[in-house]
Amino acid sequence: MSSPRLHPLWLWITVGSVSLALYVVAVPVSSALYHVPVAVAFVLSAFTAGSLPLSLLRPRTAIALFVIGLLGNGILASAVRDPFWPWPVPVTEIITLALLIGLIQYRRGWPLAAATWLAALVAALAIPPLSGRDNVLMVTGTEMADLIVTFSIGAVAFVIALLVSGRNDIREELAREKEVSAEEQSRRQLIEERSRIARELHDVVAHSMSIIQVQASTAQYRLSDLNEPAIAEFDDIAASARSALAEMRRLLGTLRPDGQEAERMPQRTIGDIPGLIETARRSGVPIDMSIDDELRGAPLSVQVATFRIVQEAISNALRHAPGSRVSVGVTRSNTSGAVVSVINSAPGAVPEDAAGGGHGLIGMRERTTALGGVLETHATPDGGWLVHAVLPFDADALTDETPEDDA
Repeated sequence: MSSPRLHPLWLWITVGSVSLALYVVAVPVSSALYHVPVAVAFVLSAFTAGSLPLSLLRPRTAIALFVIGLLGNGILASAVRDPFWPWPVPVTEIITLALLIGLIQYRRGWPLAAATWLAALVAALAIPPLSGRDNVLMVTGTEMADLIVTFSIGAVAFVIALLVSGRNDIREELAREKEVSAEEQSRRQLIEERSRIARELHDVVAHSMSIIQVQASTAQYRLSDLNEPAIAEFDDIAASARSALAEMRRLLGTLRPDGQEAERMPQRTIGDIPGLIETARRSGVPIDMSIDDELRGAPLSVQVATFRIVQEAISNALRHAPGSRVSVGVTRSNTSGAVVSVINSAPGAVPEDAAGGGHGLIGMRERTTALGGVLETHATPDGGWLVHAVLPFDADALTDETPEDDA
């Protein structure tokens, strides 16, 4: 059984209007053509026509009222009525029954809709015996034709409502599946991006560990006044560094997707940003660049994150804002660390896939968060886009050397 649904305002207005129209027609039809007392016709027609809006709230009560109205109008119809008009189910009640079955199907599903059709059939078959005729078992050809037409139309309404309801259920299920798929894709992209960042951080730490290992291993040759305990201590440090490097490589293997080979190229740093921008310029993109040379000695983790943020921001500008002018700024803040700012102007033309997905922003945010920084992305007043990241590091972490990446 389908769960009850919330009904939009347009449905209430439509059903109410149809119900009122049927009521206005059913009262004079019952009183003038079938000679039902006028006062009774008002009440019974209210039962049949009013069952339509009531079915949206209380479907079982609506079915009961419709059956009562159907029985009452049929039984009270005069024997001297014009035989031209169908009986025991008038045309207005045929229409009402078809609509009621459709609404019940929409409201509560096919079992109750089928019960509506069956209850109306039983009531219609009971009208001739209850109408006071002499031969209660005799159903004329006209009456049989009326019953066949009535419940054939009801069956067609039931099938149509069933198909429409099934189509709506399938569409809702597909929408839910699409939403779940989008969430899973976003989650997978986030995991992949975090794994990529972890692999890059591995290279940063591996570089430092390699320096420790080399310095510890060569200490006895560089320092002539070391005694045996000190040499042994340095050897232990070198061995620990080598062991840590081996464990880190095994950890990196667990982060690498199946079948993916380890990357052998060095990590890109702030010193590689000019080459990145020059490549973009050759493709026809006007880019202004300002890089603080003091940041070339920043911690390697900050340099890697800076390069990746600039790379992703330029890539997004190329993809989503073709024809725009891009401004790249990488500066040193005495209080915050490295400040990265990439601004593109309004695009000359919006591409068809401008609203397409991607995980560039996810990667930028993850890199910034990993360093304890802050990322800000939003549209500019002139229709462009701003990427602003603050990547903090210790005040004494800035050196005069540009770090070299571990291959």
